[in-house]
Amino acid sequence: MHKYAVQITVADVRDGACSSSTLKEACSWGKVDVTWEQMVFAEATTVVPLIASDAWHRGSWKTRVKRRWAKLFDKAAA
Repeated sequence: MHKYAVQITVADVRDGACSSSTLKEACSWGKVDVTWEQMVFAEATTVVPLIASDAWHRGSWKTRVKRRWAKLFDKAAA
């Protein structure tokens, strides 16, 4: 069971969409623990830039090992 969950969607059930389910439903399936549940309902195009900005400014990415994913497609690598 997961302790934390983030759900970002543009198909919100509050707007009548049938393709998404709330985290409360995930709790009923035993996928997410909702002991300290906090829900924020917001439009994805306003929230994703805030999350990306926070991740960038925290700087945790600076210590990661750099990977060159494009090299997977180089002819010389094959």
